[in-house]
Amino acid sequence: MSDNAVGDNSNNGVPPSGAPNTTADICVVGLGPTGRALAHRAMRAGLRVLAVDPRPDRIWAPTFSCWVDELPDWLPATAIASTIGAPTVWTDVERRIQRPYCVLSKPGLRDALPLDDATVIAARATRVAADEVDLADGTTLTASAVFDTRGLPPLGRRRAASAHGIFVDAATAAPMVTEGEGLLLDWRPENGAGPDEPPSFLYSVPLGDGTVIFEETSLGLRGGMPQHELRKRTLHRLAAHGIRLTGEEPHEAAHYPLAQPPPKPGVAQPVPFGSRGGMMHPCTGYSVADSLALVDTAVNALLAGDDPIARLWPRRARLVYWMRMRGLYGLGRLTTEQSTAMFDAFFTASPRGQRALLSAHADYAPLAAVLFNTVADTWPFHWRYDLVGWRNRDRWLDYPFEPTTAPADS
Repeated sequence: MSDNAVGDNSNNGVPPSGAPNTTADICVVGLGPTGRALAHRAMRAGLRVLAVDPRPDRIWAPTFSCWVDELPDWLPATAIASTIGAPTVWTDVERRIQRPYCVLSKPGLRDALPLDDATVIAARATRVAADEVDLADGTTLTASAVFDTRGLPPLGRRRAASAHGIFVDAATAAPMVTEGEGLLLDWRPENGAGPDEPPSFLYSVPLGDGTVIFEETSLGLRGGMPQHELRKRTLHRLAAHGIRLTGEEPHEAAHYPLAQPPPKPGVAQPVPFGSRGGMMHPCTGYSVADSLALVDTAVNALLAGDDPIARLWPRRARLVYWMRMRGLYGLGRLTTEQSTAMFDAFFTASPRGQRALLSAHADYAPLAAVLFNTVADTWPFHWRYDLVGWRNRDRWLDYPFEPTTAPADS
């Protein structure tokens, strides 16, 4: 989710051969929210910054959301488009999560990360090395450190997050979601899927611009869930609440791997950062807030002459990632009924336990406790065997989804 770009530097559009200086302290390749934040904070710290992206003026396409308390203190409130004080989770019952949640403003976030003192080069990188970046026109840029923030490699057969979002006018969306409210996870059986089909849930929040996104989401399936299947399920949910669409509503698609591991330290390599560098949460698919929170760690490592990878990924953070991967494997083999029971058990955990799974980068002790207790509290007892992988390890592998047909938007 970090491969789109925007820039507001006076050097934007200057051909690579015209760059006044191809030697820098740091070169950031990719100017999505993660790369732009890293370049901005490095610039603010006094480092000489190069930033490379094929289309640095392009506005970011995806919708970015997070918990408010995940955002770094240096980010101004103008980066937030809308806030939900207590988002709703539907399992078999309705729960309000007493933790403010927000949707980020793409123009507000961009404007909060100016690159006025950085050199922004509109070009495609063809080779990214530890201290060099080759551009498509044959130019080679050099820097003391190179950070690769170009987003995720292709999905392939890895476990995936798949989502199809439809943007609906707020007045039309009001039967389900109104201003200041949001559905973080809606597992109610309203999406038209049968009990023997791979599970998915609804995510829906107001975007602060007069629209609401309704996004059917699948987590953990190998290769992901097809967009036409997710769209069909979204329309089923909306129809269950009397919401009917014209078919002209804008939409967005998400389809990316969740199993992108952290980089190994001490290797002569560019520093993968953001979703490309293991900061994609394996159980939720979120990456932007964690990446924003860690940019100063990376910059401070450079200022101190340390290995950024070692600073970003101490042992406790790698342990947290490993445990979350166990959770991802569990998610990918559950039925809808089992998923509902598992999330119901999880959201009875303490606030710290919930944060340890959903947010904290290195809080391993409460994460271990909440994972154990979630399995222990999931009922009936024999469903726990699926969660831990003692049976149905590849339940949905190669599931034969119905082929795509012309969309039915009524």
